[in-house]
Amino acid sequence: MSKASISKELNDKHTKILEGLLKLPENRECADCRSKAPRWASVNLGIFICMQCSGIHRSLGVHISKVRSTTLDTWLPEQIAFMESLGNEKANNYWEKKLPLNADRSAIEKFIRAKYEGKKWVAKDAKQPAPEPVEMGTSSNKLVEGGATSGKKLRRHSLEEAILPTHLSEDAPPVARPRTGSLDLNHIYTNSPLPKGSAPMTDCDTATRKNNSATDLFNLLYVHDAKQECHTVPPARWATFD
Repeated sequence: MSKASISKELNDKHTKILEGLLKLPENRECADCRSKAPRWASVNLGIFICMQCSGIHRSLGVHISKVRSTTLDTWLPEQIAFMESLGNEKANNYWEKKLPLNADRSAIEKFIRAKYEGKKWVAKDAKQPAPEPVEMGTSSNKLVEGGATSGKKLRRHSLEEAILPTHLSEDAPPVARPRTGSLDLNHIYTNSPLPKGSAPMTDCDTATRKNNSATDLFNLLYVHDAKQECHTVPPARWATFD
């Protein structure tokens, strides 16, 4: 799931979850410098940190620490779930397992680099906590209420899948329905019995009839024009002038 697919409603739920996590006793201090009210986090380390330490974490590179704001950035469901499952106390049980109680944190950048780059105080053979992928069908109620999910897997349809049925229904040609009681001309002309004694008409006979009809019409018009010309009577004789 990408950040672009996070709706405003889901983002608001994530913000409320983070606010609740920051109110827990183990998360009220920065995981590194112990300053109060941290507002930043490392989403792949599962810790909440202050603004000063967040800048140092950014300098470590995203292969070690990915920094996000708890109020300004968009979070993914799997990131929220990992922060819920870990937190400062559990994370430091791994990173600071062998850290002396009176360890000096004044040179905080040096301390952070030794802690995460050098893994100076990590117990031998200890396994680093890692984010686990969250199924796309996991209900967001688990993230908001912390309860069990229904187990149903929801599937988000892609844009092509959502548009395709509508597009096909719009482009599909209308289905022709048979009309009852219609007059079948082909049946009449093909199946009607011919008069007795007459031969079946061929295409050649039809063409001949058309030509004869055109010739008769031409002759009729020609005779009519000839009759009109016959009504013009020339003078009996021409007048002459002496």
